[in-house]
Amino acid sequence: MSSKSSARLVALAVAVCSAAAATQMTVLTTPAHADSVRIHDIQGTTRISPYAGRQVTDVAGIVTGVRGYGSTRGFWMQDPNPDNDPATSEGVFVFTSSTPTVTVGDAVTVTGTVSEYVPGGTSSGNQSITEITKPTVTVVSSGNPVPAPVVIGAESVPAAYAPAGDPAAKGSVNGLPLRPSTYALDYYESLEGMNVQVADARVVTASNPYSELWVTVKPDENRSPRGGTVYGSYDSQNTGRLQVESLGPVADFPVANVGDTLAGPTTGPLDYNQFGGYTLVANRIGTLKSGGLQRETTRKQSPGELAVATYNVENLDPSDATFDAHAAAIVHNLRSPDIVSLEEIQDNNGAVDDGTVDASVTVTKLIDAIVAAGGPRYDWRGVDPADKQDGGEPGGNIRQVFLFNSQRVSFTDRPGGDSITAAGVTKVRGKAALTVSPGRINPAGDAWKSSRKPLAGEFVFRGRTVIVIANHFASKGGDQGLTSQYQPPARGSEVQRHLQAAEVNSFVKDILKAEKNADVVVLGDMNDFEFSGTAKILEGGGELWSAIKSLPRGERYSYVYQGNAQVLDQILISPSIRRGGGFEYDSVHINAEFHDQISDHDPQVLRFRP
Repeated sequence: MSSKSSARLVALAVAVCSAAAATQMTVLTTPAHADSVRIHDIQGTTRISPYAGRQVTDVAGIVTGVRGYGSTRGFWMQDPNPDNDPATSEGVFVFTSSTPTVTVGDAVTVTGTVSEYVPGGTSSGNQSITEITKPTVTVVSSGNPVPAPVVIGAESVPAAYAPAGDPAAKGSVNGLPLRPSTYALDYYESLEGMNVQVADARVVTASNPYSELWVTVKPDENRSPRGGTVYGSYDSQNTGRLQVESLGPVADFPVANVGDTLAGPTTGPLDYNQFGGYTLVANRIGTLKSGGLQRETTRKQSPGELAVATYNVENLDPSDATFDAHAAAIVHNLRSPDIVSLEEIQDNNGAVDDGTVDASVTVTKLIDAIVAAGGPRYDWRGVDPADKQDGGEPGGNIRQVFLFNSQRVSFTDRPGGDSITAAGVTKVRGKAALTVSPGRINPAGDAWKSSRKPLAGEFVFRGRTVIVIANHFASKGGDQGLTSQYQPPARGSEVQRHLQAAEVNSFVKDILKAEKNADVVVLGDMNDFEFSGTAKILEGGGELWSAIKSLPRGERYSYVYQGNAQVLDQILISPSIRRGGGFEYDSVHINAEFHDQISDHDPQVLRFRP
C-alpha cells in the first residue's frame, strides 16, 4: 500500500450504527481535498458519467453485493450518505475481472477508472453501465450495516415508460437529464447499482434455465386472467416489469410459473444486463408462493366444425425427448385438430450439418407418438427446403409441415411443388385452386432470403375447399430492446416481415380474385404482434383478419418475453369465414407461462364451419 493510500485511510472515518440504532445510516467521509469524488458525483444526472474515462481516487462505499462468477466479476458498493438529488444514484459496480476478495458489509475505498460498459456491445443499442474498472480496493472495516434498500413499488414507478430520444443524438436518451419521477426507465437508471427491494412481487415470466425470472411491481398493470402482464401496443410497455436473478447458488433459485409470487422481500443491487435490461440481482429472494397455474385444454370440435391449429414445436428433431409431450399436447390439450400446421420441424438429423433436408423421420416419430397418446394417425404433407436456405438453427433446415386427420379432411395433391417452384392460383370448375399442392409461395423472392417459405395446401372438408397457408416469418433477432438507449427502439427485423406479409397478402388476393368467397386460413408463427405493421399488411384491405382479436384483450398472447405476454402466433381468416360468424378462436396456454415448457410458444386453434 502506498503512503498516499495510507494517509487517506487514516483520514477515512467510518461511523457504524449500533444494534440499538440500526435505522441510522453508516457515515463515510473522505478527506477534504479538491479531487475527492463521491459515488453520486460519478453517476451524475444523465446515463453517462461526467467522469467517464477519468481516474477517480479513494471513492468510498459499503459493499452491498459480490458477483464472483461469469465474465463480469466484481462487486457493488453504495454511499450510505445520499445527496438530495433523486436523479443521482448512490451505487456503482466495481469491475474486478477476477473473483473479488471483499464481502458484503465491508467499508471500502476504490481507486480506478470510470467506464461506461455496454452489455452486448454498442451495436446492440443497449444502455451502458457506469463502472469503476482496473480498481485498487482497500477494505477499511468489515461487518457494517448495508444501506437500507430502496423499495420499488407500484407508486414509485412512473406510468410513462421512457422519454423520446434526442434527435441530435440519433434518438439516444443517454445525454438527456434523468427525470425519475416522470419516466420509468429514468427511475430505474437513477437507482443503477443501488440496493433495492421488491415485496410480494408476482411472477410474470416463468423461471428459465439461466435462473432468471420476471416480476411486476404493478399487479394491476394490464393483468391477464392467468396472472401475466399483457403487451397490447407499442405504447404500453408495462413499466412495472423487472428481471430477477440470484447472487446466491443457482440451486436455490425458485422454480416459478407465471402467476406465482415471491412472497416477502426480494433484495439486492440493481444491475443492467444484455438479456433483460434492469435486473435485481438478489442476495435475498422472497419465498415462492404458487399461483396454481394449470395448462389449458380447448374443447373438441363438433362433427360439422373444422378445427385448424398452429403449433411451433421449437426445433423438433428425432434426438429430442419431447415427442411424447408434444403428442399429448396435440391429443389432450388441443383435442386432435383436423389440420395442424407445425413450425420448426427439423430434418432427420437435426443440427448435424451434412446436407440432409428430408424430415420424414421427424414427422413420422411425432405421428407415432400421437397415435400412442390416443390420437388419430395423421397423414402429412410438406416441401423439403433447399439446404441452408431457410434460416433457423444451422444444419436443422426447419420448415412448416401440415398434419391432417384423413378421417375428417382430405388433401388435394397437385404435383410439382418443390423447394424452388412457386405455387400459383388458378380456377378449377369455377373455384380457386393452387397450381401445386403442397407448394411454396415465391421461394426465390427476396422476402424469403434466409427465412422459411410459406407452405400452401388445398384441403377439402365436407365437400368445401379450404386453402391453408402455413408461415414462419423472420425472427425479431437484432431488434433493439425496450430498455434500449434509443427511444423508441428500432425494430429493424420487421423490414423483412413486412415484405413477407405483402407477399402472402398478394397471394391471398389472387385466391379471392379467383373466388370471392374462398375459405382461406393463413396461420403460423408470424413473429409479430396482432397490432403490428406486419399484421396490418397481412390483413391488407380486408382480405384477411387476425382472429386472435376476437378474444378479450387480456387473453391475446401466445408467447411471454421479458415479462410481457404477447402475440407472435396468429391465425388469419378470409372474409367468408369471418362473415359466417360461427368461428371460435382459442389461444391454448400450455407452454409460454411454464418453467417446464416443451416449446416457448402456445398453440392456437380455430374452429369454423366452411
